[in-house]
Amino acid sequence: MKVQPEARLIRETPEIDRPRERIRTRGAPTLSNGDLVAAIIGRGIAGRDVRTLSDEICICLDRKGLAVTCEDLIAIPGVGEAKACQILAAFELARRMLERTYRPKITSPEDALPYAEDIRLERQEHVICITLNGAHELIKRRTITKGILNQSQIHPREIFADAITDRAASIIIMHNHPSGNVTPSSDDITVTKKLAEAGEVLGIRLIDHIIVAENGFCSLHGEGYF
Repeated sequence: MKVQPEARLIRETPEIDRPRERIRTRGAPTLSNGDLVAAIIGRGIAGRDVRTLSDEICICLDRKGLAVTCEDLIAIPGVGEAKACQILAAFELARRMLERTYRPKITSPEDALPYAEDIRLERQEHVICITLNGAHELIKRRTITKGILNQSQIHPREIFADAITDRAASIIIMHNHPSGNVTPSSDDITVTKKLAEAGEVLGIRLIDHIIVAENGFCSLHGEGYF
């Protein structure tokens, strides 16, 4: 008996089994990751059908996780800027919805590290501020600045303005070292102490300042710098 190959083109698939139709009739949770991606991007290109593209995109997402970039996706043959932006927009929308409905607790440097995953490999220093409520639950994660971290660029008012708006009880600062060396510089230590002092005055505690790089991290609080 000859086995019929699986239909690769969406138009060759019975309408009831097409990803978008299945979302409508059965709900998105019933779809595989590949089918969800296919529903987002809609179609492939000449010579590369949507299912092939979806499979390769899933491999990329499994490898890069939340750190996936537009450039990572565009590097896949057949994924142009429009498709890459559709995927990243879907990711960001889901992340924002999760922030509103689920607030993870951050009680250790390891809990905070996933929120710096996207800056580990950046060539410039990025400074991130995480605001927390009184139960150590995430309120918001923001990028404060990009560039070299020093006393003149990182002022307490830049860090604490959003924390005050969020009515945060505490904050965590994270930034990356493009060099790969997570040892705090003298500026890192000075800025951290200044922020800790400002936090005491404002009643918004600086819980930690975490430096990240490709293969490690340093918790300034854990190392006793403040």
